[in-house]
Amino acid sequence: MKRSAPQQAPEVQVETGGQLPPDAAAYARDKVQAVLGQTREPVLFARVRLTRTANPAVERPVIAQANLDVNGRPARAHVAAGSVTEAVDLLQDRLTERLARLAEHWEARRGRMPVPSAHEWRHGNEPTHRPDYYPRPAEERQVVRHKSFSLARETPDEAAFELESMDYGFHLFTDADSGEDSVLYRSEPTGYRLAQLHPHPRPEGNVSVPLTVSELPAPRMNVAEAKQRLDITGFPFVFFADDSTGRGNVLYHRYDGHYGLVTPAA
Repeated sequence: MKRSAPQQAPEVQVETGGQLPPDAAAYARDKVQAVLGQTREPVLFARVRLTRTANPAVERPVIAQANLDVNGRPARAHVAAGSVTEAVDLLQDRLTERLARLAEHWEARRGRMPVPSAHEWRHGNEPTHRPDYYPRPAEERQVVRHKSFSLARETPDEAAFELESMDYGFHLFTDADSGEDSVLYRSEPTGYRLAQLHPHPRPEGNVSVPLTVSELPAPRMNVAEAKQRLDITGFPFVFFADDSTGRGNVLYHRYDGHYGLVTPAA
């Protein structure tokens, strides 16, 4: 069978912030462009942002983030390192992994992603490359980003695919089996943890990824109470039932030291 000609990759847009070497943007563009040339699906858009924090106390001050549109499917990678070269090289590796996963599982049907095989996702030491949180005093922290969207109705396998493709720290969704607002996140060393508004036992064998389920219901509280819990526990995020809507919300630490809030659309 004759193969179709490879798609021409788009020009990689590079945004920079902070004190960076003059050749930083060109180095990032070349590295990411090389990854795009290996994809089987057309990449419609590619953007990289390089930022260096001025805080000398930050051990890994350079943050590199890439956002792609792969034939209508978003993909993302986010890393931190001590130098621009190291950050871009790590970003290239992460993007290569994510695009390989998308290529292997490109069977989206009516907006639903295919189910991965057992123990397919390998986390390794990926979380160690994530940016450090800026140590902003608790009294200065504010909710500076509020994202509200219709939650996808997914299985835990599909939620894991979304989590890995987008390089998220957590993924808020509606469980397809129980109809409960749920959050999926990584649980070391190799698996995932599922928390729900009201936990439901899962049938044996209906999940491919290694998964444990929290037996505790999500606490019912307001955003101010969620902030307090987040500060006390030091967790990266808090999953809770909003005391006015009853829906699942997530309040999380942003890398700038402030908070972000994710809520379901009304």
